Amino acid sequence: MNEKDFYNKVGQVNGWDFSQVQVTTEAVAWNFYEEVLKRGRSSDILLDIGTGGGENLLNIASSFHSLVGIDVSSGMMETARANLNHSNVSNVSLTQMSSEKLTFPTESFDLITSCHAPFSAREVVNVLKKGGLFLTQQVSEFDKLNLKAAFGRGQSFGEKEGSLKERYINELEEAGFSDVQSTEYNATEYYHRPEDLIFLLTHTPIIPEFGERENDFDILSAFIQENKTEIGIRTNAKRFMIVAQK
Repeated sequence: MNEKDFYNKVGQVNGWDFSQVQVTTEAVAWNFYEEVLKRGRSSDILLDIGTGGGENLLNIASSFHSLVGIDVSSGMMETARANLNHSNVSNVSLTQMSSEKLTFPTESFDLITSCHAPFSAREVVNVLKKGGLFLTQQVSEFDKLNLKAAFGRGQSFGEKEGSLKERYINELEEAGFSDVQSTEYNATEYYHRPEDLIFLLTHTPIIPEFGERENDFDILSAFIQENKTEIGIRTNAKRFMIVAQK
């Protein structure tokens, strides 16, 4: 199964709703959508790129004038529309769209966000108003490092740490953003039960084709034994955030 098919399948099942996963996290420096709320105004029109099942967008909707969520995945859009229909939110609209081709008029949005989703700096700068903000949080190459090392494969495994952040910063500056700032954290995660870790691996592309290779569950069992603590099964969550002003 390729990444697009995987993303569609996850979208139809649950969007990115991991609320049932029991995990304790230490040393998280920020919550992305709380950072969005800090920088936004009630009069703002917000675009969320890669909105997934729309859960985060719906949670912050009351703080903005209007919000638009886009996602390239039909499965994610199906889940997002179902979530919207079951909510009492009236100022959110959803559109299936690729971040590589934003078909909105020039300077449509005051604030644009992208959490763990790819984006095009040139497309973002085109639809963002002068003086507007773009915020993105992305997964660093060294995320889940001990887990990927155990399997000998994984998302960005073997790539130089910081490469993605550096590339995005360069692209944003080249696209015309006047002020680009970044920060990062490396938190420790403890998954309380083996099934919590299995849910993560099944519903994310951290370990490609997890469960489809012969020794995957033997590797996972050994990993759990080696990284089991009183709190839970230990790994890490490494993230970086970029805030750019047009």
